[in-house]
Amino acid sequence: MIETEGGRLYTGITTDLKRRFEQHKTGKGGAKFFRSDPPLRLRYTLELPDRSSALKLEYRIKQLSRQQKWKLVAKNTAGVELDL
Repeated sequence: MIETEGGRLYTGITTDLKRRFEQHKTGKGGAKFFRSDPPLRLRYTLELPDRSSALKLEYRIKQLSRQQKWKLVAKNTAGVELDL
């Protein structure tokens, strides 16, 4: 999950985390989500065995409320920010 400058969380999947984060930051090939609220930092990652598992988890996370997403980030990163 990526935190934006406005404090929102973006959830997505990728096979190359560093490349995808750079795409989001530069706007070249990144998600439209970031056009109005640029990415700030990577807050949570999880490696899964296959694309199907990743898509299913992405869907479940996107169904969570904002508060639940932030609890997930806090619980699983223990305050550690991930920098690329």
